[in-house]
Amino acid sequence: MTPSERAKASTPGQQGRESFESGPLNPAQREAIRYLDGPLLVLAGAGSGKTRVITRKIAYLIGECAFNPGSIAAITFTNKAAREMQERVARLLGGKPAGLTICTFHALGVRILREEARALGYKPRFSIFDAADCHGVLADLSGSVDKATIRRLQSSISHWKNALVSPDQAAYQAGNDAEKLAARVYASYAATLRAYQAVDFDDLIGLPVELFGAHPQVLDKWQNRLRYLLIDEYQDTNAGQYQLLRLLAGPRAAFTAVGDDDQAIYGWRGADVENLRGLPRDYPRLKLIKLEQNYRSTARILKAANALIAHNEKLFDKKLWSELGQGEPISVTACRDNEKEAEQVVMKLQAHRFERQAKFSDYAILYRGNFQARALEQQLRDQRVPYQLSGGQSFFDKTEIKDITAYLRLLVNNDDDPAFIRAATTPRRGIGGATLESLGKYAGERHLSLFAAAGEEGFAQRAQPRQLAPLAEFRRFIARLEERAAREAAGPVIEDLLAAIGYEDWLYAGEEKNVARTRWENVRELADWLAQKGEEEKKTLLELTQTIALIKLLDQQEDGSRPDAVQLSTLHAAKGLEFRHVFLIGVEEGVLPHRESLDPARIEEERRLMYVGITRAQRSLHLSYAEKRKQGRELIPCEPSRFIAEMGQDDLRFSGGKTNAIPDKATGAARLATLRAMLSGGQRTGDR
Repeated sequence: MTPSERAKASTPGQQGRESFESGPLNPAQREAIRYLDGPLLVLAGAGSGKTRVITRKIAYLIGECAFNPGSIAAITFTNKAAREMQERVARLLGGKPAGLTICTFHALGVRILREEARALGYKPRFSIFDAADCHGVLADLSGSVDKATIRRLQSSISHWKNALVSPDQAAYQAGNDAEKLAARVYASYAATLRAYQAVDFDDLIGLPVELFGAHPQVLDKWQNRLRYLLIDEYQDTNAGQYQLLRLLAGPRAAFTAVGDDDQAIYGWRGADVENLRGLPRDYPRLKLIKLEQNYRSTARILKAANALIAHNEKLFDKKLWSELGQGEPISVTACRDNEKEAEQVVMKLQAHRFERQAKFSDYAILYRGNFQARALEQQLRDQRVPYQLSGGQSFFDKTEIKDITAYLRLLVNNDDDPAFIRAATTPRRGIGGATLESLGKYAGERHLSLFAAAGEEGFAQRAQPRQLAPLAEFRRFIARLEERAAREAAGPVIEDLLAAIGYEDWLYAGEEKNVARTRWENVRELADWLAQKGEEEKKTLLELTQTIALIKLLDQQEDGSRPDAVQLSTLHAAKGLEFRHVFLIGVEEGVLPHRESLDPARIEEERRLMYVGITRAQRSLHLSYAEKRKQGRELIPCEPSRFIAEMGQDDLRFSGGKTNAIPDKATGAARLATLRAMLSGGQRTGDR
């Protein structure tokens, strides 16, 4: 019996089927949900309902095909996307099924490595180093203090790891002195991380691939455990992720991959759109289903997007269409310079919002690079327009949070040297630079971690008594805390940790009062969140900490609502989002496409980035470019982007530039004053 026949045989009747397939499903979506006769590629255009397909297929597998939830894994790239899928599946099935895996690639890698660590010579409580930790290790190994040099080393090593290139292979392939140096540092870096019993984010993909290749019995175990895979944003996979998926799928090849070659915009960080091209080659029985009906944008927006992307070489032919009507023409505004562009965009946004009685949160201003945000922010502040800037500092990247999580990391892995140094010296407890230098030298000779070396008699004979006492007390403190963290509720343990180290008093003693209060509030938020998480998931502090490097705090508004503010975002950060009205700025040669991406090999990704920007818009799209752009103290002449012409001209309406006078400052100020008066007297009733 084929999987489809088995599914039909297990169908509990029309009523059950409707519970999972009712709603706005079109024929292509319905076919994608029900297809189980082999590997499946769903080519999902922008706004075509790909998340709906994935979540309803999970519900279909569990509710109608009698799949064990524990045998299904849905894998995506961001925690936000994983949470959204979890919530949708829970609504479809009346609660999250026990054992169901919906997570990121890296979270799945952690799960595999924690369970199978010993097969690779790691202990289950290995540390996960973040970018700052890795930066410190590379700085020590390279002997460089130049941040740009260290970032280049990080980038080279990351690309090698993503491509599954070992240090020996990197050394063999190195073609010049810079590459040879990077390969030598790569080898030392890999050895250092292993000595620390630590991994970086790239290892969370590469090490499971290594594990499965070296231990067939472990691979067989995981292939039998995860019997159906659903992969989101397949076009964004790199070589390591593709190989991991191929290994997990095995000869059964029971998977649904969902992707769109037209939205492949992460080549710069290792993603390889060729993974889509390789699927039909690696899986000759691959079924292809196209989702081309768009539920987001008007016909004019889609027509422009289709015309633009047609200039790229196509892996698969696809054309988006919509039943949402023609919509407004797309406006294209030429501006005198980039400062004037910011002024014009804010003025036009306010007028557009007033005419439609819309909310600020209905609007997004998108751009190629963060450098473009400065002038916009100035204009928005000047005109008292609320805005929200994407890509702000992560909660876990804040100094005070990294201070506290250093203690937690050390509880999980005593061999985590960066965590040891930070925890032992923050707040200060009598362990100074001279003590750490002496300890580090001894640890290096003995090939031990700093924590282990501090407890050895050999070091005690070498060190001064005044150095030994605070180290010994620190080790005893961590040991006591570790014992409690492994068995007690998370809340009381984290509270006792904060009290014991006197972190609040230390903050107020060393910081200006308002800064100290803000930083302490962040620490309190972390403590309260850990306590709540521990209570909800019945986990100890140790269990919570084992994956803390992957945890991102939920947004302050977990219901998905946004403040009533204009969203400012780079095009890369906007992928996956949608807005009723979009202003796309800086659409000029050298900016979009970027000046470093003008060769034929890279221009297609820039065109896909423009395509992503266009397809974020639901009801209106407004493009602008500067005729001159300020660089330093000079104004450099600019040309409109080739992408504007490639969108076709029928639905574009041009203004500004040499043929249309742009209001001078006096005229602009008068218009804004009138507009403010209208806005203050107007009554918003929602977007029409």
